[in-house]
Amino acid sequence: MKTVCVILADACEEVEAITPIDWLRRAGLSVSIAGLNKREVKGAHDIVIGADVLLDNIDNSNFDCIVIPGGKGAEAIAKNPVAIAMIKRLSSRGSLIAAICAAPALVLGQACGLLKGRRFTCYPGMENLVPEGRFEASRVVADGDLITARGPGCAAEFSLAIVQALLGASKAKELASQTLSLGF
Repeated sequence: MKTVCVILADACEEVEAITPIDWLRRAGLSVSIAGLNKREVKGAHDIVIGADVLLDNIDNSNFDCIVIPGGKGAEAIAKNPVAIAMIKRLSSRGSLIAAICAAPALVLGQACGLLKGRRFTCYPGMENLVPEGRFEASRVVADGDLITARGPGCAAEFSLAIVQALLGASKAKELASQTLSLGF
């Protein structure tokens, strides 16, 4: 079974965290929710999400994918050396790296340096933080082992793109049908 880690930090955009967690589990992926510094993470809209484990205590060497939600929580992830080391290590091993909203610019671009010459998208206006990347104003952009998305309204498409990358187009179409998703 393929494995995914979703890193959560206080002030994350809840829909950008919950939708991938829910939809990836519906697709049959093993999803671990890793809290940054604590097990109960309070999102940007005061929704508390329980993490399975603290990021500091997770064996982070074997994930097939890492998901980084946006919002103000992305700032905390970008400043966390454990999170940055994990993302860089997984990227160097060819794992799928998925980030949405502020996370592509703040975490993947600025903190990890993973967007140089790569196609990406992010929350409008944040693309200026990553001049070395190749910004596209699409809702979701897949560039090899990198998937990025613009913001909360793109969470479903983002999740389906991750499922497609990990389990194939037929599984993504099946999930899209089950969830009544449009345009996939």
